[in-house]
Amino acid sequence: MIKPLFLTAVLFCTAVLAAPAHSQDQAKSMALKPADSPSQAVLAAWNDIGRKLTAMAEDFPEDKYDFKPTPAQRSFAEQLLHAANANYFFSKPAMGEAPPKEEDPKRDQYKTKADVVAFVKKAFADGAAAIKAKGDKGMSDMIVDPFEHKQYRIYDSAYAFIEHSGEHYGQLVVYYRIAGLVPPESRPKK
Repeated sequence: MIKPLFLTAVLFCTAVLAAPAHSQDQAKSMALKPADSPSQAVLAAWNDIGRKLTAMAEDFPEDKYDFKPTPAQRSFAEQLLHAANANYFFSKPAMGEAPPKEEDPKRDQYKTKADVVAFVKKAFADGAAAIKAKGDKGMSDMIVDPFEHKQYRIYDSAYAFIEHSGEHYGQLVVYYRIAGLVPPESRPKK
């Protein structure tokens, strides 16, 4: 009877003494991380939607790039070109340059899937470079929106174009589904 009681007491003491060490390790791993800086937060959102649209551009079959759910809509490729080109209405003014003259690039300028993918990647990379160049201090700089002829802060403009890209991402999800395909973000993760 004494042996089991002694063994139970030893196990109890070991557990009690080990608990503070475990609690300290757990507290270290659960320590709050600081919030991203303003430019880091904008950049993370920018890169996330850019990653999603790039994945779609790379994934969608080239023989379906001119697919339109209805004749009145843009094709899959035209949607990507429009969303990517819109980024230059943010990045160029943010860097003190004039925005593009045309809202939508012509499909015949980007004939292949590779051309479209390269344009999407470049447009998001250029936007990311503008955000990085502005940094935290530049996020509050003012630029003029070319559509409304109104001043906006850099971060407000960036978020507006992130939202714009998100809207086109949602439209392209529908293109995938109508074409009988599953969008990359909706597939099971490996």
